[in-house]
Amino acid sequence: MKLSELLAGLPAGGLEYTRLQGEADPQIADIVYDTRRLVPGAAFVCIEGTQRDSHDLAAEALEAGAAALLVQHEVSLPAGCAAPVIQVQSTRRALALLSAAWFGYPARQMTLIGVTGTKGKTTTAHMIRAVLQAAGRRTGIIGTNGVAWGGLQQELPNTTPESYELHRLFRRMLDAGCDSVVMEVSSQGIMMDRVAGIHFDIGVFTNLYPDHIGGPGEHKTFEEYRWWKGRLFTRCEVGIVNADDANTDALLQGHTCRLVRYGMHPGADYRADRLALRRSEHFLGIAFDVHGREELAAQVNMPGEFSVYNALAAIAVGRELGLPHAAIHDGLMNTVVKGRVEMVPISRRFTILIDFAHNESGTESLLSTLRAYKPHRLVCLFGCGGNRSKLRRYGMGEAASRLADFLILTEDNNRFEAVEDILSDIEQGIAKGNPAVPYVKIPDRLDAIHYAIDHAEEGDLICVIGKGHETYRDRAGVKTPFLERELIEAYAHEKGLS
Repeated sequence: MKLSELLAGLPAGGLEYTRLQGEADPQIADIVYDTRRLVPGAAFVCIEGTQRDSHDLAAEALEAGAAALLVQHEVSLPAGCAAPVIQVQSTRRALALLSAAWFGYPARQMTLIGVTGTKGKTTTAHMIRAVLQAAGRRTGIIGTNGVAWGGLQQELPNTTPESYELHRLFRRMLDAGCDSVVMEVSSQGIMMDRVAGIHFDIGVFTNLYPDHIGGPGEHKTFEEYRWWKGRLFTRCEVGIVNADDANTDALLQGHTCRLVRYGMHPGADYRADRLALRRSEHFLGIAFDVHGREELAAQVNMPGEFSVYNALAAIAVGRELGLPHAAIHDGLMNTVVKGRVEMVPISRRFTILIDFAHNESGTESLLSTLRAYKPHRLVCLFGCGGNRSKLRRYGMGEAASRLADFLILTEDNNRFEAVEDILSDIEQGIAKGNPAVPYVKIPDRLDAIHYAIDHAEEGDLICVIGKGHETYRDRAGVKTPFLERELIEAYAHEKGLS
């Protein structure tokens, strides 16, 4: 593709450019924003990052064979360099627009559904995908649990990938026969223009709580965080939003889409009532009725009211796309999300599940939900990550001690801290919450899991939290395989459980 063909998409995407030097129109071999991936003939896009400004590498990129540069500000060039240098107001936005053109605008050829919010994005996205697949739609998914389509699955470094990688994934999905994509859209993904130029058929909002605020590359205030979340609803046709969240109206300021609301609120377009908890050997979930635009009965094999909200969002998406009730019902019944209140059915005597809850609010929400199922004992196995805020340890210890009947304290990606020090911090939280709660400390997480299974009592509900979908254990910076579901199943098989 010629440079001029790539640049033609910039004004169409609302981004004007200026040619600072070079009249040539070279054939472009690739688009690159990392000099480590540079190939001769590539267009190198200089990005201002949170850690480094790759404008400083412009001369190095040209000397390595870059055919053209896209810059946001002045750069130092090698003497006598005549390569085209294109200046734009935002090279991040330019990277997104150029990437879409480079891969042939694949997102425009599929139904695209974006899910944003603080909690529930991953589960809601998987529910939507399950509903679409039950209706016969070939659907890819992109988010916290990685990317998947067909039989392929791989992890991702970011919930919302960088724009070049995102459009490459769209291209691969389209070529594999996908007609739909469900993706989690993070606030950073919007702020950093990873989804610039993409127009979604449907945008979904789950809920909003303080998160991703104050750190490098994060939002300065909660209001800024909310504003960036809301930008999704200026780039979609239909916005499906939580009617019951206190932040919904403020988040939607300036929206340009048609709105559909879901929730428990009487005025919601898709409203749930008659919630009923369900628990059996292979089922820990909730049933409910839906009213408003549709009248149907639904149930999900996931516990708690928050699962109803996630399911309502998926139901609304399905019906707005014209999917049949049977597909919606079957999709919700068969949704399984790795590491999100995921049951591991190994025994009729007790229930064990794994979840990604790794902070105070997540722990409190999960344990409160599970408490409603009235288990014989609610057992919580958890630790906290090393080289992270001690406040999280205090908070998780306090919440778990108040809501669980028995605690098993163990490791969770200790990184470069001693596990004993981390557990001591958790104990401080326990002392503040409920110092009378019984607990044991077992530093090795696999030993702790074995202990939980060996000492399970009839009717117990055991939750193993903190790692969820993660596939590794991090000790002193060394990551080794650690897949909790497989380890639990293997030990149950060894013990002959049923």
